Amino acid sequence: MVNLSKPTEAAHAALALVGPTASGKTALALALAQQVPLEIISLDSALVYRGMDIGTAKPSREDLQAVPHHLIDIRDPSQSYSAAEFARDATRLIADIRERGKLPVLVGGTMLYLKALVEGLDDLPLASPSVRAEIEAQASTDGWPALHAELAEVDPLTAQRLPPNDAQRISRALEVWRVSGKPLSSFFGATRVAGPDIAVVSLEPEQRSWLHQRIEQRFDDMLQHGLLDEVRALRSRGDLHADMPSMRCVGYRQCWDMLDALHDAEPDARAMRRLRDTGVAASRQLAKRQLTWLRSMPARHVLHCDQSELQVHWLALLKRLSML
Repeated sequence: MVNLSKPTEAAHAALALVGPTASGKTALALALAQQVPLEIISLDSALVYRGMDIGTAKPSREDLQAVPHHLIDIRDPSQSYSAAEFARDATRLIADIRERGKLPVLVGGTMLYLKALVEGLDDLPLASPSVRAEIEAQASTDGWPALHAELAEVDPLTAQRLPPNDAQRISRALEVWRVSGKPLSSFFGATRVAGPDIAVVSLEPEQRSWLHQRIEQRFDDMLQHGLLDEVRALRSRGDLHADMPSMRCVGYRQCWDMLDALHDAEPDARAMRRLRDTGVAASRQLAKRQLTWLRSMPARHVLHCDQSELQVHWLALLKRLSML
């Protein structure tokens, strides 16, 4: 039941446990912590945000205390965190954890982060909060299509591949231009820095229906434990909006859209059913994108997360990878 897509190599710098949402990554990593001394590096673009706990399925306080975790609660929801920042932070953390004689284990499903770490990144300018704030203020006045037109003048190659309302990518491209005086497209392929050697283990279901059932149960649990109230609290701050990366996270965006439509009134049973349906559908689409990305990585080692005795197969694979 273990599918090795690549011959075993010795002396990997770290282990990555990846897979679609609701595939059981966190539980498997915490179980491994009972076997070997390890520290977990979150590979999840939503877990970086403080105050977003329910909708991100953030590990419990007890789990966070039992096993050292990194790159969780490191940003306010009003801030951004890029794949380049992740790659730099994770590379440093991997070295630090190995220095402590422990195994670095990356756990999550943000495949862009994994790609940035494994394949390396073009050496782009660091984010500038002040410049980004100026761009967002301009967008609130003129609209993103106007900023897209501005981008087309200074970086036509990037503008050509972006739709006029792609706020996040237009903002980043203009930020790079204003910070460096160079178009974003000029950086690609110029100074790529290779990342550490990572053994990638991917949890993938043989039966898609198994994953769908877990996704539905997880979203139901989130609603039951107060996801909507969590989004209400974030809205009440007054400094967040639906186009921010934090509020585009699955679950948060659907709750935000419903509260917008209701003008923050209390939803009735019909509205809650619709929220549940849209949230589950968005989660399924996320899982589909994650699986598509994973299947494009021939160097991964696949474990079927819906098989019986998963823990046994997991430990056997780690032994073959010389991780145990």
